[in-house]
Amino acid sequence: MIRDLSLTLQAVLEDPALAASFPELAASQIVFDHPSDSFNPAQTTIDLFLYDLRENMELRSNEPTYERLNGQTVIQPPPLRVACSYLVTAWPVGGTDLALQEQRLLSQVLQVLSRYPKIPDSFLRGKLIGQEPPLPMMTSQADGLKEPAEFWTAIGNKLRPSISVTLTISMEVMAAVTAPTVITQEIRLGERTAADQEAISPPTLETFFRIGGRVIDAGNLPVAGAAVTLVGTGFAARTDTDGRYTLGMMAAGNYTLHVQAGATTKEVAITIPAPAGSNYNIQL
Repeated sequence: MIRDLSLTLQAVLEDPALAASFPELAASQIVFDHPSDSFNPAQTTIDLFLYDLRENMELRSNEPTYERLNGQTVIQPPPLRVACSYLVTAWPVGGTDLALQEQRLLSQVLQVLSRYPKIPDSFLRGKLIGQEPPLPMMTSQADGLKEPAEFWTAIGNKLRPSISVTLTISMEVMAAVTAPTVITQEIRLGERTAADQEAISPPTLETFFRIGGRVIDAGNLPVAGAAVTLVGTGFAARTDTDGRYTLGMMAAGNYTLHVQAGATTKEVAITIPAPAGSNYNIQL
C-alpha cells in the first residue's frame, strides 16, 4: 500500500497537463532513492525519499463502519491512519547556474503539490483507488523535518534545500466481521447504586426496547418509503431504500405492527423482545 502511495505521488508530478506551465518539472525523472553522498543521477531528477512513517493521531478513529449485506451486517474495524512523510529534493544536471535550476524545480514541485490538500481520485494507484476517506496531503508543513542539518549528516550528505510532504493513508489492520443484523436493542435506565458504580439500583430500574426490521414485497424486494406504525403507542417510521425501519423506545409486551405502502396495508402481531427465531420483518 505504501508503494501505491509513492506511485500516486509520482502520478501527480508526472501529470501531462503540467508540461505547459512547468516544463522543467515535466522533463525531470521522478525517483525514490536514498539521497546519500553516492546519489548522483545522470539526468535532472526529483527525488521523493520516504523518511518517516507514523500513526496520524489527529485522524485516529475508534468507530467501526457497518454495511448491511444479504440480511447480515458486515462490521469493518477502523483502519490505522498512517502518515507517510517524504523529503523532496531537486537534482539538476547540465547547463549553468545549477543552484538556480534547483530552486526553480523545487518551486514548481511546491506549486503543484500545494494544489491538492487531498489527492484527486484520478491520480490514485493500486489499493488506494476508492479508499475512504480521501487522502489528505500536507506540503511544506511547519512540523516537517525539524533538524535538516542533522538529517543530512545522518544520511551522509551535505545540506540541501528540500520540501517535506506528508500524506495520510488508511491501512486495514483487522479483517471485517460478518454478524447477524441486530433487531432488538435493550435500554436500561435508572440511578446508579453509587457514583463510581455502573450497577443500577433495582427500585429505579426501567427497561425499554428499540426494534428494527425490514419490509419486503411478494417478490422479496425491499419496499422503500413504507409507513410502519406500532399501533397504540405513537411510534412510527418510514422504511429506507433497503426497506429497513427502526422504532422505539417501548416497554416489553405484545403489540401490533401496521404497515402501509401505497394502497397496500398489513398488520402483524409481535412480541417485544422477540422470541428466539422471530423477528420484526414484514412481507406485503
